[in-house]
Amino acid sequence: MSDTSAYQRATATPYEPGFGDYVQLLKPRVMSLVVFTALVGLLVAPVSLHPVVAFTAILFIALGAGASGALNMWWDADIDAVMKRTAKRPIPAGKVQAGEALAVGLGLSGISVVMLGLATNLLAAGLLAFTIFFYAVVYSMWLKRSTPQNIVIGGAAGAFPPMIGWVCATGSVSVEAFLMFALIFMWTPPHFWALALFMKEDYHAAGVPMLTVTHGRKATRAHILAYTILLVPVALGAAATQIGGPLTLAVAVVLNAGFVLGAVRLWRRDEVVAQADNYAAEKAFFRFSLLYLFLHFAAFLAEAALKSAGLGGW
Repeated sequence: MSDTSAYQRATATPYEPGFGDYVQLLKPRVMSLVVFTALVGLLVAPVSLHPVVAFTAILFIALGAGASGALNMWWDADIDAVMKRTAKRPIPAGKVQAGEALAVGLGLSGISVVMLGLATNLLAAGLLAFTIFFYAVVYSMWLKRSTPQNIVIGGAAGAFPPMIGWVCATGSVSVEAFLMFALIFMWTPPHFWALALFMKEDYHAAGVPMLTVTHGRKATRAHILAYTILLVPVALGAAATQIGGPLTLAVAVVLNAGFVLGAVRLWRRDEVVAQADNYAAEKAFFRFSLLYLFLHFAAFLAEAALKSAGLGGW
């Protein structure tokens, strides 16, 4: 039985979805990253929000991220069904019907944008609306299936949350907000291409033109190195702004040195050796990339806390 027919049978089987199925539809792991980076953007801003307003803002940013996830799962249900990494998602697993996912995505999109605008300001709401549109339409419906640069351009969707958090507090975009955006934007390609190195067969089976599929692993390794090197000045630049300080700069230097060294190792890797050890170095680089982003934003938050105590900042 083909994977496609398995998906069709699964979605035709009667099933009463539970609360947990709808939660999985919102991509909670992605949502947690969105919440964290948006919260950092909000807290490091030079304007403080009332705690209730700040909580409300983060809540609706999170719902907006969940709406994007639901819309993405609705559109990508066919390819999710043939990829091992995504086959157990609610729609291909037959736990949530595609129409329900679409309704959840559209409903949460409207609620999150309107309520964020009412709680904070129209610019923040507009950025959230654009982020949802960019992820669901520009990335999911267009870029993902049409170009190997899908994750490069599409990475903008995941880069907006700290900017939205900043705008919630200040009502405007600044250099600091842009550099937080750029940090995630430039980090996204090496992060996802590292994943693609050891998940190439999945993308190939689904017909997704990831760089590993269209140009091969060797070219992908070179691209990872190039984007990792380009990421360094962005990270150091963010550490040199008003949201940075000695701690942030030290963290940026250490993390970027480690990230570049890891990218160089991947670039030098022989494919036969990589296959023999089941892509151990590639998986380690992918895991480190998660730590890299978390520690950068944690450093921004720690610097703001030190600054409030008269100890941090420039």
